[in-house]
Amino acid sequence: MKLERIPDEFTKAAGVLQEIQAHGFEAYFVGGSVRDALLDQSIHDVDIATSAYPEEIKQIFHRTIDVGIDHGTVLVLIGDEQYEITTFRTESTYQDFRRPDTVTFVRSLKEDLKRRDFTINALAMDVNGEIIDLFDGMDDLEKKIIRAVGNPKERFHEDALRMMRGLRFASQLDFTIETNTLSAIEEFHPLLGKISVERIAVEFIKLLLGKNRRAALLPFIETECYQYCPGLKKSGEALLNFSDLPNKQIESESQAWTLLIQTMGLKENDIRGFLKAWKQSNQMIHEVQSLIYGLNQRLNGDWKRMDLFNLGLDAVLSIEKLLFYFGQKSTLEEAKEGYLDLPIHDRKQLALTGNDLLAYFDKNPGKWLGDMLNMLEIAVVNGQITNNKEALIAYAKDRIDKE
Repeated sequence: MKLERIPDEFTKAAGVLQEIQAHGFEAYFVGGSVRDALLDQSIHDVDIATSAYPEEIKQIFHRTIDVGIDHGTVLVLIGDEQYEITTFRTESTYQDFRRPDTVTFVRSLKEDLKRRDFTINALAMDVNGEIIDLFDGMDDLEKKIIRAVGNPKERFHEDALRMMRGLRFASQLDFTIETNTLSAIEEFHPLLGKISVERIAVEFIKLLLGKNRRAALLPFIETECYQYCPGLKKSGEALLNFSDLPNKQIESESQAWTLLIQTMGLKENDIRGFLKAWKQSNQMIHEVQSLIYGLNQRLNGDWKRMDLFNLGLDAVLSIEKLLFYFGQKSTLEEAKEGYLDLPIHDRKQLALTGNDLLAYFDKNPGKWLGDMLNMLEIAVVNGQITNNKEALIAYAKDRIDKE
């Protein structure tokens, strides 16, 4: 088969393939970019595989970076573009179930493609758009099937992360995992215990953000892969409840974590530990904690002015969108209007500063100062006083006098 319309990403990189071929070597576009082109989806990274060895690639192109030369990968810089070019290779045994003990460079495209994970990723395309399909990947694309290349037990024993990748593709592409491949995942799922949390997290998050996460969550639960994911070992029922949420695609990573945590019913004090176990950043943890707080407030009633102020507009709108998953109607415009109508949106917008208070009351800094600024902030946000210096000083003086 030949692509009728070659996407611009390939056309732009065509010169790289032609240059390699001009030196007597084979070169093809491979993997996910070819798959996505056939599915008429957006293409992110264009990967190139070649019969040329890394040192030969470095002789052909003047600007290169050794990003993974031990495994045959050289980054080639062409103008403002950069392309990962990897030598055809075979791999030995995998003692750690993730990285091959040794890599052997070969001149055969077939040998290279047969080491790949799934048939839909074992596709190659030449510079003219001709598809090379040695493992019936196009048939599986047509049938919307995730099938391991060759023996699935061997593929997962080589690289246990492939099990999570298969589940992730089921969600992202809205495909079904083929029976033998699924059975192999069920048999070899304990090997996920050998994989770093960081790598599992990348796949899990992509799974949650896919167009049909239910297509992945159900086999994720049934094969018990969740048993080897942080904080999920005893959460099979909660995960089933999570899969029962409306299957609308989730917009952001923070929303995905929020929905999962909300469904699991984690206590507020356990959220940080759960996300830390997943190796999430402090920023992500803060975002999710804020969304969880705001979602619980919103599920129990309308927005309070201080919640709008403390959460900020982005979080408020994100929370409004999450209401859909709990059968409640979102009021995006009303929430936005309520936020924009606040007299201030940041403490820095208060008409006086801590220094103004220190000067007026002739007092030393201390806890009283932070408490006072917080009190003034709340009073202004709630409309109890206007945001001008005189009114704020008068309010503060009245409070201090009463003490």
